[in-house]
Amino acid sequence: MSLTEKDKTTVKAMWAKIGKSAEVVGADALGRMLIIYPQTKTYFSHWTDLKPGSKPVKEHGKRIITAIGQGVAKIDDLNSGMLELSELHAFQLRVDPANFKLLSHCILVVLAVMFPKDFTPEVHVAMDKYLACLSLALSERYR
Repeated sequence: MSLTEKDKTTVKAMWAKIGKSAEVVGADALGRMLIIYPQTKTYFSHWTDLKPGSKPVKEHGKRIITAIGQGVAKIDDLNSGMLELSELHAFQLRVDPANFKLLSHCILVVLAVMFPKDFTPEVHVAMDKYLACLSLALSERYR
């Protein structure tokens, strides 16, 4: 799967709106993932509070959305641009790459809820493709 120039333009425009709400988007998406996919809690067992809205969920959610935004800045070469994060997730954190897709779904839901007028079908498709490409880039070092 690859992103067209139109997809990239659409993602960048939407990200300009999302980036200002990184903490809220990230906390909501991560909180949803931990509830809907409870098996993902194993990666955060060192946290004392895994509830949506808790301090660790908010902080890590913001970190995730910030990293996704860095990917937007490197959208023309995600594999190279996200190599450091790919290595971190593969070799140190040992996160199952299937979880990237789970989180991507939660992010799309949050975007639809938070940005209903901006999250058109065209934006939905472009963001879904971008998150899929980003997930592949993050999975690169697993191969």
